[in-house]
Amino acid sequence: MTTRSIRLAPLALLLATTAPALAGPPETPPDRPLRKPAGLRVEPAGTLREYLDAVTANWLLPGPKANPAILAMFADRDRQPYRDLLPWSGEFAGKFLTGAATVYQSTRDPVLRKSLQEYVKALLPLQDADGYFGPFPKDHRLTGQTPNIQGKPGPTWDAWGHYHMMLGLMTWDEAVGDADALAAAVRIADLLCDKFLGEKTPRLVDTGSTEMNLAPAHALVLLHEKTGNPKYLALAKQIVDEFAATGPDGKPLAGDYDRRGRAGDEFFQTPKPRWESLHPMQALAALGRVENDAERRKAYANLWWSIAKLDRHNNGGFSSGEQAQGDPYHTGAIETCCTIAWLALSVDMLKQSGDPVVADELELSTINSGLGMWSPSGRWSTYNTPMDGVRQANFHEIVFQSRPGSPELNCCSVNAARGLGLVSQWALLADDASGALMLNWYGAGKLAGRLKGGALARFDVETDYPRSGRVVVKVGLDKPTTFPLALRIPQWSTATKLTVAGAVRADVKPASYHVIDREWKPGDTIELELDMSPRVWAGEKGASGRSSLYVGPVLLTYDASLNDNGPDDPEPIDARSVRVLPATEAKGRFKPIVLAEAKAADGKTVKLCDFATAGADGSRYRTWLRVDHATPTPFSREHSFRTGPPAE
Repeated sequence: MTTRSIRLAPLALLLATTAPALAGPPETPPDRPLRKPAGLRVEPAGTLREYLDAVTANWLLPGPKANPAILAMFADRDRQPYRDLLPWSGEFAGKFLTGAATVYQSTRDPVLRKSLQEYVKALLPLQDADGYFGPFPKDHRLTGQTPNIQGKPGPTWDAWGHYHMMLGLMTWDEAVGDADALAAAVRIADLLCDKFLGEKTPRLVDTGSTEMNLAPAHALVLLHEKTGNPKYLALAKQIVDEFAATGPDGKPLAGDYDRRGRAGDEFFQTPKPRWESLHPMQALAALGRVENDAERRKAYANLWWSIAKLDRHNNGGFSSGEQAQGDPYHTGAIETCCTIAWLALSVDMLKQSGDPVVADELELSTINSGLGMWSPSGRWSTYNTPMDGVRQANFHEIVFQSRPGSPELNCCSVNAARGLGLVSQWALLADDASGALMLNWYGAGKLAGRLKGGALARFDVETDYPRSGRVVVKVGLDKPTTFPLALRIPQWSTATKLTVAGAVRADVKPASYHVIDREWKPGDTIELELDMSPRVWAGEKGASGRSSLYVGPVLLTYDASLNDNGPDDPEPIDARSVRVLPATEAKGRFKPIVLAEAKAADGKTVKLCDFATAGADGSRYRTWLRVDHATPTPFSREHSFRTGPPAE
């Protein structure tokens, strides 16, 4: 029986050694990516399942029927007078399918499956014979311009729409095995190759809106992995080369992500720091994996760490005013689509790096912003999920995107469900070289995956985490089996207790994977006690003089409605006094996931709740609070949350 704490290296090596903590970008990215294990099943229970079921019932099932233009815009694209569209209207159908399919992968809801089968059955015939799957007229397809953008000629994100359609079709095929859907994605790729592969004019980069329209590079690599067709890989690499393209004036046409990433430049300083750039950037990780290209992986890792350090907010959301600003305290809108892109980018980063801190970041973003961008009812999601303020439905805040036949469709409403479903893509991962399974998600539920030798390992997780830090995992096997299991120990859990089959484990370190290599027997029990002591992020810049409070990964939030509708900004809170209350004390239509209390300087008791449910009834909330006993903790690769214990 062996135990290791590991970070930032392939698990095969780390079973024999402990990697040192790195202060800067890793010199040599790992050679073996992690992957979803064969036979993967992730069946959430508890809070996440409640959200998944609510979103399914109140958005995913009624959404297409209530907004029939999601499909009709493809059916009548050549009919005059043309529909009044947005540059990105073509993304709606694909984004919706991607999000719904990822949710289905978690819930296996038969009603959702039937609904999506009907949706895809209606969608597929709308693809044109040449593979075109957008909403724009024939003479303007994939040109970057069309006559019908908000009532006048304007730019299109047509290739971007095809990227999301390809992603949705491939995700649906992965979920249920739909050869017709995959064939439709192939036809899109063939069209892109016919139009852009090789020395052709215009290049894809010449069609404009490049942080959007170069995104197919990512989907093309994924499709190459599925089909083996070399031309898809060739076009993907050609598009990645176009990241560095310049115009006649010498100015960048695109984001130059590969070259700037390799150089270690900050993402917000690249030519295209808008959030959409994250999707073409995913091509760097995909190519790094497929071609074993360490330089592309280095570029990807550097850009990811730049965002984590300079543009990921206290609630796990990404973007300020729809782009990177180099300031996590910036109060610009934290758009739902931006956070979804950050989650997708982070899933790829976790698979590339095997770094548990990346899994910490995924958990932070999911539990706070991923849930917080949704009304707990599942009926609506946000455009902006601010650190301080109120929550508004996206179809209120960006109502300009509403059209006849699609009153609720906008870039965010069709995208938000993906954040919940993405948990299934990182909750349990595998490393082929070592044979290890990595357990990343500690929410209640059931997980299963096949070991390197083919045996199915099952994990039943009983917990009310993140309300408390107690997590009990029961191991299910058909017979005793030896394999390494890596448990994520979060960076904030400085005093973790762990027992396996009644035996206490030693050397359980934060910001690491605790690897247990043993013969596991059916029914073996793992008991994990994570350290949920309150922690503080002391603000800087625009948040100077204020702090954010956490228990575990949960951002505690002041909601006036929980405090007798008191002042918007309470008196300074003693960070040392924070304590989580029993679940029975949570009241209201939307009960807090976590309810806590603390003492304020005026002697009053202040109620705090989790960020996800704060403001659910329209009340104002605040996460940057006046806090006593807060001490700054600088950002590092081991402390990406910037949190530390309250000062005495």
